[in-house]
Amino acid sequence: MPEITMPKLSDTMTEGTLLRWRKKKGDTVEVGDILAEVETDKATMEMEAFEEGILTDIYVPEGGKVVVGAAIALVLKDGEKASDKPKASAPATSTSTAELSTPQARPAVSTGRPLTPMTPRARAAALRAGGAGGNVNEGVRVKASPLARKIADARGVRLAGLQGTGPGGRIIAFDVENAPVGGGANAPAVGGSSVPTILPTPIAGMSETRVPLSGMRRVIAERLLASKTQIPHFYLSIEIDAAPMMAFRKEYIEASGGKITFNDIALAAVARAAMQKPKVNAAFAGDAIIEYGSVNLSVAIAVEDGLVTPVIRDAQKLSLKEISASVKDLALRARDKKLKPEEYAGGTITVSNLGAYGIEQFCAIVNPPQAAILAVGAIVKKPVVNNRDEIEIGHRMSITLSGDHRVVDGAVAAEYMAALRKILESPALLLL
Repeated sequence: MPEITMPKLSDTMTEGTLLRWRKKKGDTVEVGDILAEVETDKATMEMEAFEEGILTDIYVPEGGKVVVGAAIALVLKDGEKASDKPKASAPATSTSTAELSTPQARPAVSTGRPLTPMTPRARAAALRAGGAGGNVNEGVRVKASPLARKIADARGVRLAGLQGTGPGGRIIAFDVENAPVGGGANAPAVGGSSVPTILPTPIAGMSETRVPLSGMRRVIAERLLASKTQIPHFYLSIEIDAAPMMAFRKEYIEASGGKITFNDIALAAVARAAMQKPKVNAAFAGDAIIEYGSVNLSVAIAVEDGLVTPVIRDAQKLSLKEISASVKDLALRARDKKLKPEEYAGGTITVSNLGAYGIEQFCAIVNPPQAAILAVGAIVKKPVVNNRDEIEIGHRMSITLSGDHRVVDGAVAAEYMAALRKILESPALLLL
């Protein structure tokens, strides 16, 4: 029967840390049993069994990091022997621990191309094809594992052009599987770009602490680099009169007995305005622009290791109370790493609020493949000119839209910001 492999438990997952085995070698496994607990770049999740039998072998110890698609255990049925398992999994089981583990020093730059290591079945199919890409590495002297050489020959990948991420810079299967087919000396290194990474050099006389990148931090670095280098950003800022929001919130709390935050009001307004001006609630699809018929609101939440953006679905249909409850629930479970993969997927527009940290104004980076993100600042007191041309103390809040100019034009974004301003300065509209 097929080996148990590391599943892809989130849209950005390229590796998982096997935190704890819930079954031990020799245990009987039924379909639906929890085999192990896996930590992804976003959450800690339970891995279910989809086969039944005996847990015959465990390849990865607790605490081990494994790339998606790599074999981690073997489950056999009664009377079945290890030698009876499908040959498709043989290349994965023959791989050393160093090959299965995600490298500790992977290049920091990325082309934005998702890392999708071959499954054992796909890897075996490529090997069976036996040099389908021609023996492009004949006579090439580079540090590479035997399995990496076999996969490279099967896919037509030139080893001389790859940057090894194994021990001592050795090229391993992971590197080859994530290289462009036919890539070589003239192609960028795996996960690299044409721009070299600027690395720090030791500073004489200064102590330093080296903190290894976590899975989450690595994904954040890769995705934001891809966003900032591949998406043409532009920025529009408005300053709204926050006094009506403050009065509305006070009256709402007194009338309902429930507590809402200024962030809850901002989230509800962003969703309503996006339905009024749907061109910002969109994504770039290469040969088309996708305009969404509903607002799935991605909410930026700070966690210990970085930032996550769980999604409030159909946010334009929810009441303030429902949005408030959703945000509290998502934030609590995000910080405990208890969110499910589907709770991260399908966002159409993002809100990042740093007002609670005292930040008055900032520009956020677009969260691909979405076309817009709103950066919400703190409410501050400042002198303002009223309708009678008199200077008085007012309350103002800054909001900045970062847009993907391939999808959203300046005039369209300006219309959206005007709609957002109208709602926030007349927040009773949210009750309609």
